[in-house]
Amino acid sequence: MTDTRPLALITGASSGIGYQLALQFTTHGYDVIVAAEDDAILPAAASLAREGASAEAVQVDLRSADGVEQLYRAVSESGRPLAAAALNAGVGRGGRFVDTDLQDDFDIVDLNVRATMHLAKLVLRDMVRRDCGRVLFTSSIASTMPGSFQPVYNASKSFVQSLAEALQDELRDTDVTVTSLMPGPTDTNFFHRAKMDDTVVGRMNLKDDPADVARQGFEALMRGDRKVVAESLSTKAIGLANRVLPDSVKAVANRVLSAPVNR
Repeated sequence: MTDTRPLALITGASSGIGYQLALQFTTHGYDVIVAAEDDAILPAAASLAREGASAEAVQVDLRSADGVEQLYRAVSESGRPLAAAALNAGVGRGGRFVDTDLQDDFDIVDLNVRATMHLAKLVLRDMVRRDCGRVLFTSSIASTMPGSFQPVYNASKSFVQSLAEALQDELRDTDVTVTSLMPGPTDTNFFHRAKMDDTVVGRMNLKDDPADVARQGFEALMRGDRKVVAESLSTKAIGLANRVLPDSVKAVANRVLSAPVNR
């Protein structure tokens, strides 16, 4: 990596929204450090290293504190300050709470909540010390509604959304900005990994384009916006509706989308 371009960190960057976020950074003058657990992070980084951009891959399991620290060491060893961080890594699991495997639930909490909080603590301390930086949290439209048939996932994203909004207030007198990206159903591997292929939302053909979601998130981050609901008009409409609908109605809506179709 050179030191003539700003440096950004993106987690969950082997595919989907995370990869597209990394692509936004590299095409807008950033070098990147990209992280994910799976082997696909290596070819992903190779494809990002173009047009003068450098991309370093860190293959790491962020569900453990050791994994978070390993990633942070890689950032520190670059010898360069982070201009931006996109904390995007996350996982879900469909099904009734009483039926799902407890370890799957722990994995959601460990990655979506603990790892996000841990990495944010490390990154933001450095940024506040320098009084400069941008952090993007990938939250979800799911953070605004009870998650019937994916309860732990929605709860984890509610945590992320609440954390982002609290940090926005705490850092109001600094030049560090915090933005939350709130996608709706997006055309990624998320629903397959979450074992939700046999659901209405899993079968939807008109999911949002991850490239468009990432573009809107990146643009919001660069503007210093507090949050952005991305990408389609239907997702934005859900975001508006969720401001006024009672939680009981939103829970039923989530059930319709997330319960197995053949149940």
